[in-house]
Amino acid sequence: MANVIKLRKGLDINLKGKASKDVALQVSETDEYALVPEAFVGVTPKVVVREGDHVSAGDALFVNKACPEVKFASPVSGVVTAIERGDRRKVLCIKVKADAEQTSTDFGKKIVDEMDGDAVKQALLEAGLFGYINQLPYAVSTTPDTTPKAIFVSTLRDMPLAADFEVELLGNEQAFKTGLTALSKIAKTYLGAGINQPNVALMASKEVELNIFDGPCPAGNVGVQVNHIDPVNKGEVVWTVDPAAVIFFGRLFLTGKVDLSKRVAVAGSEIKTPGYAEVLVGTPLSAFVADQLKTTEHVRVINGNPLTGTQASLASYVGGHTSEITAIPEGDDKDEMLGWILPRTDQFSTSRSYFSWLFGKKKEYALDARVKGGERHMIMSGEYDSVLPMDIYGEYLIKAIITGDIDKQEQLGIYEVSPEDFAVAEFVDSSKLELQKIVRDGLNTLRKENA
Repeated sequence: MANVIKLRKGLDINLKGKASKDVALQVSETDEYALVPEAFVGVTPKVVVREGDHVSAGDALFVNKACPEVKFASPVSGVVTAIERGDRRKVLCIKVKADAEQTSTDFGKKIVDEMDGDAVKQALLEAGLFGYINQLPYAVSTTPDTTPKAIFVSTLRDMPLAADFEVELLGNEQAFKTGLTALSKIAKTYLGAGINQPNVALMASKEVELNIFDGPCPAGNVGVQVNHIDPVNKGEVVWTVDPAAVIFFGRLFLTGKVDLSKRVAVAGSEIKTPGYAEVLVGTPLSAFVADQLKTTEHVRVINGNPLTGTQASLASYVGGHTSEITAIPEGDDKDEMLGWILPRTDQFSTSRSYFSWLFGKKKEYALDARVKGGERHMIMSGEYDSVLPMDIYGEYLIKAIITGDIDKQEQLGIYEVSPEDFAVAEFVDSSKLELQKIVRDGLNTLRKENA
């Protein structure tokens, strides 16, 4: 029997251009793929291939410099054509020109029921998939020397324009279930789902505890779910796994090969026909997004959703944890007479500043990327607490991070949070602070201090 956890704090932001599960988008042929290390937070990459090397799908392109046994697998077989670097020789991506006929390294099929936790870990390490597991505290890619007290998988994606995992699950049920069973061999595993995800609920087994979350965004954030089920204290570690990665793990055990294909939502008010595309990790956005853009000017393409994603371009690639590509108006061509004083009906407001609140919660909005105001002094108004369904004092934690007070950060629960937990708070923040960046900087500092 599933546990139902009701949350009341939060905010659902209804944006135009949600991906339709009935629309399958065409993906243009491409022979260039690239693995982007930046998609794996906390990993310092060490490239283990050279330009001109031939790799099979599943062979390592780079490893975690701090923990070399954590490899990151190539999504395709082919020739390494470029290792692009940025400032201070930072690795931006490793490009592979795909073979016409694909080959994969065979790691051998496994019977998960006969494996123990160490065998599961070793299999994921050998296949270059272990790095897809994250951890709290610090919200970074984990390492095999950590011992989690629990593993959390959240299938509820409730950020604006986020992909529906129910669509991605179709046809991958066996792989997902196998991946969950494998994780349960390592530690107690919790599966989080929404009240409108019946197919996900069927995936739970006696080895996995199912929790149903009923509430507004960010109820789907894995950090929120950890806070309500098994909070992280100092010295403790929990692992968090994206549901798409669970499918990757399941495929590995069922077939013995690395298959990094996934269904990605293409959504937003600047997309002609929002839908889903079957792509590989590392596919260039130009292959399936370019033809869908209504215009190429004054548009922001985002690798992820509008609240937590990163600004991208058509030359960018699908990241390791990407579940949606979104496109919204940039807003840099707007020239609004009288500005905020107009009684608007097409702009979203949490404070009923505009008349749009009269149309109810079902009205969809085409919001642009403008901040609409400059950074100012932080106001202790309770704005964060109204949309943060966690047992922490959000405003006081942000102040402690800004002032560098590590002791107070620990007392206020920094080990439990990740930057995405503050995405909605950043959206409603009248002080226009970059809360997610502040939290990330605080976590990075704490990680160095505790190293």
